[in-house]
Amino acid sequence: MDPEAFLEMANQVTKLRMYPYFEVAHAIISCLYIREDMAAGCLPFSRKHPFACWVSCMVSIFAGNILSSFLLAEPILMAFKNTNQLLLATAVWYLMFYSPFDIIYKICKLLPIKIVFASMKEVIRCKKVNDGVLHAAKLYPNGYLIMIIIGTIKGNGSAFLKLIERTLRGVWTPNAIEFLTPTFATKASIAASIVFIMDKKTDWITAPPSLVYFGIVIFFVYFKLSSMLLGIHDPFIPFENLFCAIFFGGIWDALGRLVSGAKGNSDSNAKNELSRNGKSETTKKKDQ
Repeated sequence: MDPEAFLEMANQVTKLRMYPYFEVAHAIISCLYIREDMAAGCLPFSRKHPFACWVSCMVSIFAGNILSSFLLAEPILMAFKNTNQLLLATAVWYLMFYSPFDIIYKICKLLPIKIVFASMKEVIRCKKVNDGVLHAAKLYPNGYLIMIIIGTIKGNGSAFLKLIERTLRGVWTPNAIEFLTPTFATKASIAASIVFIMDKKTDWITAPPSLVYFGIVIFFVYFKLSSMLLGIHDPFIPFENLFCAIFFGGIWDALGRLVSGAKGNSDSNAKNELSRNGKSETTKKKDQ
C-alpha cells in the first residue's frame, strides 16, 4: 500500500466518531458477557429482578468511566452525564434481555455478527485507552504510573468491576479479582497505555501519532479475532513465563528442587546400601 494512502487511512481512523455505532457495539458485547456469565439463570433473573439486571449492565458498560472517576477524585456519577449514551445503553440492554423470542440475543450470538461487534469494541477500547492517558496527563503531567492505570481502567474497566457487578446480581465471587488473573484485554491496555505515553511524552517513537494509534487498533482487533477464531487467548503468556523464570525466582526454585531431589536420591541410596549390608551380615551369621 502507498505510504501516503496508509497514513490517510490512519488519520481517518483517529477521527472516527464512536457515537452511536461503536457505542452500540460496546454495549452489546458487554451485555453478551453478562448473559454468558449468568448462563441458564439469565432470563429468570431478568424477569424477576429487572432493575438489578439494568444496574448490573450499566455498571459493566460504563465501568471504565466509573472507576477512573473514583480514582481521580471526580464525581462517580459523571460517568452517566451523557444522557444520549445512557439511553442508548438502556435500549441495548432492553433488546438484549426482553426482545420477543429472544431474537436480538440470538442474532448477536451468531459468529459473523459477533465478530463485527467485537472488532468495533476493540476500536472503541483503543479510543478509551488513549482518552484515559490524555486525561490523566492533564491532571498529572509527570505521573506516568497514573496515566498507565487510568488508561488501563478506561480500556477494560468492566473486568475490574466484575466483583461489584456480580454482587449487584446477588452473586459473591471473591476470587473474581482482575489483579489475581489479569485478562488479555487488561494486559493489552497496559501495553497500549505505555505506547501512548512513549509517543506523547518522549522522543522514542518518531512515527506520526495517527500511525501509532492505528497500529494499536490493529493490534487490538487482530488478537481479538485470533482469540475468537483460532483460540489464541493470551499471547503474553510465553513472555510472562520467561520473565517470571528469570526475575521472580523461577530459575532458583527449579535449581532448589533439583538439588533437593539429588540430595534425597543420594540419601535414599545410602539407606538402601546400609540396609543391604545389614541383611547380608545377618545372612552370614545364620549360615555360620
